[in-house]
Amino acid sequence: MAATDNYYSTNPLVHRDRRLGKSSSEWARSFACEDLKPLIVCRGPIRKEAMDVFEEMGMTHYGILLSEKDSIVYPNALAPELRQLADNRRVHRVPDYSGASKEERVERMNQIVQIAKDNGYDSIFAGYGFMAEDEEFVATIEKAGLKFIGPNSVTQARAGKKDEAKRTALEVRVSVTPGINNVTARTLVAKHKTRKQLLALVEAEGLACDKKVLADEKLPLEDLADHVLMASYAKGIDLYSIDELGAQVQREVAEMFQKYPNSRVRLKAIGGGGGKGQRILGGSLLAAKNPDAQAIAEAAAEAPGLVREVLNEVKATGVGDNKNVLIELNIEQTRHNEIQLLGNGKWCISLGGRDCSLQMHEQKLLEVSVTQEGLAAAIVRAQAAGRKEEATALATDLEILKRMESDASRFGEAVGLDSASTFECIVDRDRYYFMEVNTRIQVEHRVTELCYSLRFTNPADKDDFFVVESLVEAMALLARHKERLPKPERIPRFAAAVEARLNATDASLAPHAGGLIRFWSKPIDGEIRDDQGISLENPDTGMFIPYRVAGAYDSNIALLLTKGEDRQQSYEHLSRVLAKTSLRGINLATNLQFHYGLVNWFIGQNVMAKPTTRFVVPYLALVGKLKDAANKLDPATAFVEMKKHYSKRIAAESPDDPSVAKAMNEVLDRKATLLTRPMDRLIEDPHLFAGWLSLNRKNYRLDGKRLVWIRNPLGVLNDTYEYLDMAFDPKKPAAEVIWEHDHELLKKSIRFYVELRRVFGLRKEEFYKLNDILKSEAPQGGYDADTWQRIRAAHLGYEAGNELLGLLFMIAEGIDFFAFRVEDNLDVAIPAYLHDPDLQARMRKVLAPPPATRADEIVAVCGGMYYGQEAPGRPRFVAEGMHFEKGQPLYIVEVMKMFNTVRAPFSGTIDKILITGGEGTIVQKGQPLFKITPDEKFVEVDPREVERERRATTVEYLKAVL
Repeated sequence: MAATDNYYSTNPLVHRDRRLGKSSSEWARSFACEDLKPLIVCRGPIRKEAMDVFEEMGMTHYGILLSEKDSIVYPNALAPELRQLADNRRVHRVPDYSGASKEERVERMNQIVQIAKDNGYDSIFAGYGFMAEDEEFVATIEKAGLKFIGPNSVTQARAGKKDEAKRTALEVRVSVTPGINNVTARTLVAKHKTRKQLLALVEAEGLACDKKVLADEKLPLEDLADHVLMASYAKGIDLYSIDELGAQVQREVAEMFQKYPNSRVRLKAIGGGGGKGQRILGGSLLAAKNPDAQAIAEAAAEAPGLVREVLNEVKATGVGDNKNVLIELNIEQTRHNEIQLLGNGKWCISLGGRDCSLQMHEQKLLEVSVTQEGLAAAIVRAQAAGRKEEATALATDLEILKRMESDASRFGEAVGLDSASTFECIVDRDRYYFMEVNTRIQVEHRVTELCYSLRFTNPADKDDFFVVESLVEAMALLARHKERLPKPERIPRFAAAVEARLNATDASLAPHAGGLIRFWSKPIDGEIRDDQGISLENPDTGMFIPYRVAGAYDSNIALLLTKGEDRQQSYEHLSRVLAKTSLRGINLATNLQFHYGLVNWFIGQNVMAKPTTRFVVPYLALVGKLKDAANKLDPATAFVEMKKHYSKRIAAESPDDPSVAKAMNEVLDRKATLLTRPMDRLIEDPHLFAGWLSLNRKNYRLDGKRLVWIRNPLGVLNDTYEYLDMAFDPKKPAAEVIWEHDHELLKKSIRFYVELRRVFGLRKEEFYKLNDILKSEAPQGGYDADTWQRIRAAHLGYEAGNELLGLLFMIAEGIDFFAFRVEDNLDVAIPAYLHDPDLQARMRKVLAPPPATRADEIVAVCGGMYYGQEAPGRPRFVAEGMHFEKGQPLYIVEVMKMFNTVRAPFSGTIDKILITGGEGTIVQKGQPLFKITPDEKFVEVDPREVERERRATTVEYLKAVL
């Protein structure tokens, strides 16, 4: 047990002695940080990581800040780090981290500073939450004489605010996405149309503006408006309303729709990040050939409501808040790449890239390392294998990466970057556009740590150096020693790394809060599990401590990382980690199986593929179609019909010997569970099924309408048990593994065919040739007649019934599953129909069926906080007696820090509002919210008709395999 535990608590990939004060080098000792006393004011995996790193650096006085949402009840602690930090004098509490309004936010900042001062802390670490890139928060810390472990307030202002970052990018000749970065200034100009009116406004409001700016008659009107707005923020007043801003955004969006046909537009609050504070509109125009003015106006009409949503999410609706929103062209079919930066104010170094294109709702799901060394090696491998298109595509990526790293470093130097930040870009084939800078450490920073370490060398002695493998450690060093730190050299560590975000979501990736984790298997060799401390065992019993997944936070439970000598190896290692991970609990849903299926989909296709940010949603639609088709297969009917088929066949071949038919029946019955148990598991979980299909897509072919096995189905079956983590293990419960008698039969059959392949000199992929050889009644391969007949009889018995496995491929063929594929040039081909929003919505319901409801009720689609209006003071979405149309907003549910507008699935009338309580009332999934009368009567599906369809579909599939 102790050895296994090392993969969690003392994993050498992420844990080491970082005490520079113990170094034999006097120069290295001068950079010791043992005297740093940080207060950690964040949550999630980064809080536990920071605690570990600070302890390993020798810091003895660090503390953590808990909000009221962090339970201190030990058995169900929302802050599992409390299991590690037992000194309650270093655990501090506030109502929440950032406050709900501007007044509360200011109060909270001062409260945090006071906690730090009262308890002897000299610095503050804010991880990757909103506070980490809050210019005002950082300035408050600096004014109090405390260190901020992250970029300083000046850098936050120049790089952290999305509008300022775009202006800086343009100044240093970095390409940016087309769009508008000053819509608030345009809103003010629309209201005060001349220079004279703006100057009068300054006078009337008593704004402290720069007199030189006011006197500059050549200054563009919008620039003057920007200056006036900055003065209004400083005074804490509003010069425009959110309604006026929304109207201006609507006008700007309409113009962009006209200027860029068949495109969508992205709205981004300047203080957003991590997927929050962003919305995309214009989906209805994507497929429109020639959208008219009405269609454009209807699409743009969504803008005012979305502006409120993004401002609500980033808490920028208060009086005096900077409410600027970027309006950007949403570059379709692009990849999301980011460059890791580190600087000390004078130098700035890039540490390679990460591909974060696999995301949904602006939330990243799978992050992959992109390094110059890794791409160069991949190019060599592709060229050696004769894959010219792949090599060319990778060479393009390498050139883009070099440009992005160069531009990112130049940008970092321009803004005086003095800590860790991320330069985010969108990549469109051979071009890239700057998107934003996150002036904080990223959730996925460990991907970079696994690829590069930092060597800091004594300028006076090249043999005197120390190595840093943690970005959190580097940030602490920079906060403590700043300009004394020489520019480091990046040293390749591992060739590739990948991270999967384990989230509390259902099979459709919708948030699913409130579950209880009661068991989590131990990490395996090579697995990095950043789980906030959830896997820390009870120190008295050594048992797992139950953990409640709260809806008050984002959906992330843990980060799972692996590394490899190339991307293929890192993916295969991640696949093994996901397969061996077991999470059990009550009302618990995670995206574990989604990740396992997705990773294996890429392994079966090409791990060097270039998926875009529009990959995941159509992929989910495809997986939904797979589930929908699999639901129509009845394995029991298939088995019965297969037995009938063999009975007829044997009766025809041996009409005078009934014992042959009896023996065949016994063989088939003997193999029933061997075949159907893994099939049932795949049919039950479409994510597992999708990954399995991709891995096995080359193991069969269709000859007309008939399925032909290229590889022995018994070999595929053996691999399937491994894939499902059902390989034989006498220590595991029988329900979780292949049964012993099935295991013995399978291994015996595998040995039989291995020997035959050896005799005939065939590869695994040449089973069809072996099958043809075994059809010969004349002895082959040097066998005598008697032995040959026994071999043929054994072959018949071993292969009988294996046709059932082929039904899985027929399901895939029926929905054209393999049309969704990676091309030779690494682009992902996605069938156009999978982009249909209606299909996507239907398939989400197939993957995660909505809660059972009566025909006269509308129930909560998920748990969370219920809001009946867009914002305080706005009209309510519905009222009793009101008629609503399909697609009309009914309510907002906030779950895991995301505001989700729930729209009517059909039209009808609200008879009674059942939800009681004020805004923010907690609702449970399936809770009745409204009593309604639908416009159309619902027709219930006859279950007998469903069964008839399943049997008919199953019989049709069997025709191709029997």
